[in-house]
Amino acid sequence: MRVPRDLGHAHRKPVSTQTALGRLLTDLVRDAPEVAARVVTCSPDVASSTNLGGWINKSGVWSTTDRRDWFADDDERLLRWAEGSTGRHVELGIAEVNLVGLAAELGATWSRWDQRLIPVATLYDPFLARALEPWSFGMYAGGQSIVVGTPSGVTLAPEGGAHQSVTTPSIGLEQPCCVAWEPAFAQDLEWCLLHAMDRVGVAGGTSSYFRLSTRPLDPAAACVPEEPELRERRRREVVAGGYRLSAHRAAEDDVTLVGVGAVLPEVLAAADLLGERGVRAGVICLTSPDLVFRSFQQRGSRDAGDGSGVLDLLLPPGHPTPLVTVQDGHPHTLAFLAGARGDRIRCLGVSEFGHSSGLADAYAHHRLDAGAVAGAALDLLGR
Repeated sequence: MRVPRDLGHAHRKPVSTQTALGRLLTDLVRDAPEVAARVVTCSPDVASSTNLGGWINKSGVWSTTDRRDWFADDDERLLRWAEGSTGRHVELGIAEVNLVGLAAELGATWSRWDQRLIPVATLYDPFLARALEPWSFGMYAGGQSIVVGTPSGVTLAPEGGAHQSVTTPSIGLEQPCCVAWEPAFAQDLEWCLLHAMDRVGVAGGTSSYFRLSTRPLDPAAACVPEEPELRERRRREVVAGGYRLSAHRAAEDDVTLVGVGAVLPEVLAAADLLGERGVRAGVICLTSPDLVFRSFQQRGSRDAGDGSGVLDLLLPPGHPTPLVTVQDGHPHTLAFLAGARGDRIRCLGVSEFGHSSGLADAYAHHRLDAGAVAGAALDLLGR
């Protein structure tokens, strides 16, 4: 079975990464049926609210026996909850520990019975901590799976404070046998998720953790090249951990803004504000701070490792500039970037509990808005 690198779909309308996840899984049934046949999804009572509805409609819900669908005659319902022995979604109730335990067992079938499965477990991102120990032990025992935490961060502020996550970016970066991802755009998610699927259920494979958002972003902001060669180059940068969004060369930066996930619009807006002040700001979009940190650790090492040269591509050693990092999570997650070239750095993020508010107010409160990002850059430049 070969997992495709790209499904070839155009991403033209603003969409959140959480919505894009559901569409991608649904498209797999048509675009890569052999892969879809190996995917098993599971969730702790949040299947529809993590956007698995389309996938469930096509794949069904697993049950030991076929069960009668009492609402089969309702043609207007959006979710068809058909339970049977051929279903490929498992609903667990509110039980995150059972979720990661099941994901680990499903992710070990390749070594135990020579039958590869690709388990994808979705849960609300802040509740990853409920299942942290068994999730980690499952990977320690050899289970390979994909865990999706969504929605995440204070970006969820309009829906209340209880479901806002702060520490999960650090948890993902520090978890062994796992790659942590936080793509901003739908196309980035497609490439990263397909890459992660390709690494699950195989010898030498690895688990993945995705941190997604409910904030729709305009795909035009990602500036994905249309030429096949340049598009493939971008894809390789995305799955390596990040890429530059600026049209100018890194050597021309006066300051470099590094963003992750849902806050990219604020980072790009801050670059425009700085441009109005005569400051040329470079913009870097990280899809996996985890992989960039591994690249940082690998530099100068004489031992074989799993780091790439992506860090030097993003932050060329010969061109130091002040850095401002921005993430909807704890700011220390990206603090290691200061060590790449010895740059002065300001790390913006969330270091207190979230609140219930509008998105603009939440970002302003936590200093994630464009004005705060531009202000941090000007402070570093002494202006």
